[in-house]
Amino acid sequence: MSEGREGVDTVGLDTPPPLAVDRLLDDRETRIIVCCGAGGVGKTTTAAALGVRAAARGRKAVVLTIDPARRLAQSMGIDSLDNTPRKVASAGAGGGELHAMMLDMKRTFDEIVEAHADAERARAILANPFYQSLSAGFAGTQEYMAMEKLGQLRARDDWDLIIVDTPPSRSALDFLDAPKRLGSFLDGKFIRVLMAPAKVGGRAGMKFLNVGMSMMTGTLSKLMGASLLKDVQTFVAAMDTMFGGFRTRADATFRLLQAPGTAFLVVAAPEPDALREAAYFVERLAAERMPLAGLVLNRVHGSGADQLSAERALAAAENLEEGGIVDQESGKAGLRDTAAEPPGADDDTTAVDRITAGLLRLHAERMQVIAREQRTRDRFTSLHPEVAVAEVAALPGDVHDLAGLRAIGERLAAGVPAGA
Repeated sequence: MSEGREGVDTVGLDTPPPLAVDRLLDDRETRIIVCCGAGGVGKTTTAAALGVRAAARGRKAVVLTIDPARRLAQSMGIDSLDNTPRKVASAGAGGGELHAMMLDMKRTFDEIVEAHADAERARAILANPFYQSLSAGFAGTQEYMAMEKLGQLRARDDWDLIIVDTPPSRSALDFLDAPKRLGSFLDGKFIRVLMAPAKVGGRAGMKFLNVGMSMMTGTLSKLMGASLLKDVQTFVAAMDTMFGGFRTRADATFRLLQAPGTAFLVVAAPEPDALREAAYFVERLAAERMPLAGLVLNRVHGSGADQLSAERALAAAENLEEGGIVDQESGKAGLRDTAAEPPGADDDTTAVDRITAGLLRLHAERMQVIAREQRTRDRFTSLHPEVAVAEVAALPGDVHDLAGLRAIGERLAAGVPAGA
């Protein structure tokens, strides 16, 4: 264990390379930035702050968020966000613009059906009860539709920078895995079995259904219910021609994420669980050959008085609380001369000592938090020394307006927490 700033233990001597956020935003070759990480680490705020800063630096940017808390709309001064990009007033400068939108999972699925099926078939699919359940809540649908919407935004070419706030999933990896999972479901044995009668067609199909499928459908009816099974079969028959398109588009978007114009930012907090998830994601991105720009470490604590260690602050607090022991000339301790003090001075001094001791203990706690966060960060850095890092200071409250997002953007660009 080595000593960094006085009173703050660090695991390693190496400092991670700084993440050059402004250079990333200014690079016109960068067309997509994906903010990913575990839930609750500030991905939405980071994505919004990057969008505001990009627009201020002349980019025409759009932020796609999937945050159910809808804080992004409030921070940007927009009454509500929906599936259509909306321009954010007063966010651009020097020719820049900022648009924002919130993914509507079901509406995106409906748009895919309407775009890739004739009117009659689209109506049948949209009215199907199984489709309505699938589009509203099937596991992985939200992540898949985020990928679909990203592909749509990139194809329109209306923006020179797309910033994606990935879904608040149980695992940050769900964003990458969901298209494959949904594709596997649509290509799976269960779906192929249900499609078989329709694919055979005519009398042969009816004979196959009546003879070969009767036992299976009877069993499935007991397990699923006859009504649900019928809805599923109707859905599969209507969607048959579209299944290949889902897989094709998912593969195309996956390749887009691997392209040089894409940059991933892993967002984390200086906590063991969040940085373990971040380390896993860094390794997964490398395995998938996806371009990693760096790590954004949010909610990092700092102190403007870090020259006073936790140990010294606690020792000083204890001296004051013992009542009568004070520092005198040349740092020597002695007893207070109470006889020379005016009446009431002792009570005033005791109150001041009590307040000072309390402040010293608060400072000691802050320094201990800083030391713990640095140890946690340095463990990540020792595993991934090549990953550039930007640290953002912990704020006393939530960001609720454009000024707050601009301040976050400035701290992102600076790469170090305030007071550090």
